[in-house]
Amino acid sequence: MKYIATFGELIENLASVGMRKKVAVVWAADDSTQHAVAQALADGFIDAIFVGCNEVLQHQQFLHPHSDHITLVPASSPDEAAAIAVSLVREGKADVLMKGLINTDNLLRAVLNKETGILPKGNILTHVTVAQIPTYERLLLFSDAAVIPYPTHEQRIKQVEYVVGMCHKLGNEEPRVSLIHCSEKVNEKHFPFTAGYKDIAAMARDGAFGSCIVDGPLDVKTSCCLESMRTKGIDSPIEGRADAIIFPDIEAGNSFYKTITLFAGAQTAGILQGPAAPVVVSSRSDSTQSKYYSLAVAAVCA
Repeated sequence: MKYIATFGELIENLASVGMRKKVAVVWAADDSTQHAVAQALADGFIDAIFVGCNEVLQHQQFLHPHSDHITLVPASSPDEAAAIAVSLVREGKADVLMKGLINTDNLLRAVLNKETGILPKGNILTHVTVAQIPTYERLLLFSDAAVIPYPTHEQRIKQVEYVVGMCHKLGNEEPRVSLIHCSEKVNEKHFPFTAGYKDIAAMARDGAFGSCIVDGPLDVKTSCCLESMRTKGIDSPIEGRADAIIFPDIEAGNSFYKTITLFAGAQTAGILQGPAAPVVVSSRSDSTQSKYYSLAVAAVCA
């Protein structure tokens, strides 16, 4: 696949492939979800399975031109819709799961159900954001801004595995992954998690994640700015052009997410990784465009 550096290139790639992924949409009662799905239908990279809210959706004129690619599945409540949508994924009838107007906790209960859920044994649930930042020349992936409060060493290894896999699906054959800290020094006393960074980098060199480069600890600026790296005299294979960054905790990741969207005009997409299919779980404040880009990322990763 051609290297994808922008969301526009991602959409072009999906259009050129001409393959529609089946998306199970849970209780799409909100306008932003409906319009994001409609845009993805129009661009030809999804088929939509709307679970619940059938009467509302049948009266949405903007969905009618895409009726050949829409299936309506009845459900009496958001929780029932979540259970049905998860079962569609589990049975191989849907490639992507998407949240509509349902509490995230309720949706995740269906995803994580030990008997009927879709999280394979040994996997973890984590959130990966893909950001297009006007001042950065490439898409930047980062984890985790929404799910894992304080990742363990084992969870961090999985986060690296997932972002590397996503980068590969976005056409990046050898992504650079930076393990983030407030400095480039290991501090076992106050920040014990940094002691594991070198182990993860060594795993990457040994091929544990496929083709990639992993290094850390590094701060965000040196990870994404070669001039800053040179000024500080840091010798790192990241070379100031990280493709993905792994945050130490949810506070750092969430603050970064809110900062780049508010002050830098970043466009973002976000999906859950770990389940048997990508899960689009957008915030209530996310725009239609963000949900649309999230669908696009999910489609290329499914």
